[in-house]
Amino acid sequence: MSEKALGLIETIGLAAAIEAADTAIKSANVNLIGYELTKGNGMVTVKIEGDVGAVKAAIEAAKVSASKINKVCSVLIIPRPAEYIEKIIRSSLTVGLNKNEKSNAIENNEIVKKIIDSKEKIIEESTAQDNVEEILKIDEKQFNQDDEHQESKDDVCNICKDPLCPRKKGQPRNLCIHYKKDKLVNEDE
Repeated sequence: MSEKALGLIETIGLAAAIEAADTAIKSANVNLIGYELTKGNGMVTVKIEGDVGAVKAAIEAAKVSASKINKVCSVLIIPRPAEYIEKIIRSSLTVGLNKNEKSNAIENNEIVKKIIDSKEKIIEESTAQDNVEEILKIDEKQFNQDDEHQESKDDVCNICKDPLCPRKKGQPRNLCIHYKKDKLVNEDE
């Protein structure tokens, strides 16, 4: 954190804070740390980091655009914050992009581990390699049958549902072999 500058902009309302964050990121080469909801008065603090010049430009642009939405209470730029305030900057109350990305990555890794564990368990339970190959072949046949069933559904006329009808889903109605019959029946009524 010592090489990067810290920029803070405090607004009233989340809409103004989102506008400030959007403008800050688009106007300069800065990273969004996150936002923090303060207690009372609907204040929201947006936190960014980057080079000193980029943070100054981003905060100034964010201040102008957010003030069009709602009141901007304060702005602050710290050129090289001390490493000891890192816990304050990235506290548990800060809602940020990095936390979401980390939690998604952890969840994805856990899912992958469960899949691998279940496959390993199946392989361990089957004593012969032939059994594993048979299981894999059965799975492939099941997937292929599901695909064929889906394709055959799409290949049938969606008006009459007659497999002998040459009309396919999406083609004009007059191609249906029952089109004229239905039309005549409707006229008789």
